[in-house]
This record gives sequence, C-alpha cells and structure tokens, in this order.
Amino acid sequence: MVKPDFHGQFYLYVTFAIALCLTVVPLPDWAVTWRPEWIPLVLIFWCINLPQRIGIGTAWVVGILLDVLQGALLGQHAFALTIIAFLSLKLHKRLRVYPVWQQTLSIFVLIMLYQLFLLWISGIAGVSSGYWYYWLPSLSSMLLWPLIDMLLRAVRRGFGIQ
Repeated sequence: MVKPDFHGQFYLYVTFAIALCLTVVPLPDWAVTWRPEWIPLVLIFWCINLPQRIGIGTAWVVGILLDVLQGALLGQHAFALTIIAFLSLKLHKRLRVYPVWQQTLSIFVLIMLYQLFLLWISGIAGVSSGYWYYWLPSLSSMLLWPLIDMLLRAVRRGFGIQ
C-alpha cells in the first residue's frame, strides 16, 4: 500500500502561499508594471515537474484564491490558470527536456497567453487595459524563470517532494 506524503504536499502548497504573498506585496510605482506573474510561474513549474500531484484542480483553487485576494472578477484568474495548467500538463514531457533558454521562451508564451485570457475576460466585463505596459509582467516572468526553476528545484530536493 502506498503511503501518502503529507510532508512533501505541505511544502508544495507553501510555495503557492509564498507566490500569493509576492503577488500582493507593495512595490514602488516604477516596479508595479514589472511585477512578475508569480502564481502562474509556480503553477507551471509544478505542472511540469510533478504532473501527478498538481493539476487543473489546484490551478482552479489557487485562481479563486487569487481572485478573492486581488478583488478581481470571481473566476477570472481561475479560468486563466486552469487553461495554463492544462497546457503545461499536456506539454510537460517536452518542456521538461528543453534547455533553459527554450523553457524560458515557452514560459514567455504561456504567461502571455495567461495575460491574454485575463485581458479578454476584463474586456468582456467592460474593463479595458489597452496600455502597452500591460505585457511587461510576461517579460519579467520570462527573465525570472531560470531563477524560479533553480529555486523550486532546490526546494523539491531539499524537502523530498515527489
């Protein structure tokens, strides 16, 4: 009989809690537009590396938490994160073997897609954000991916998350 690993699961969800905190931490005015998309980055990492433990359900729950935390339209982030999780799970075998620079470009596309879904839903709701700097978090997330990948791999090895 397989024994569940509650210890590893706890630390896995702690990474999402840290990402939620980083999402709402106050930043100076010049840095707000560059804020990386922490939740999608963590979600993509775990979907690529632990597809049997993190999936669409986790993406939905974290998305609802993010909606509540940011006061967004309920289900907006949940929908976008669910799509990103689905794509990450479908492509996880390919993304895992890519070199870092190719992973970085793939992350850029996934984060842009995440932001596109958010923009689309906001547009349907009548809230427009037609500024060019709306896309800057995709760029900062892409640039941070190698560091996030390295840190979360260390967390995974250090706490024995499998």
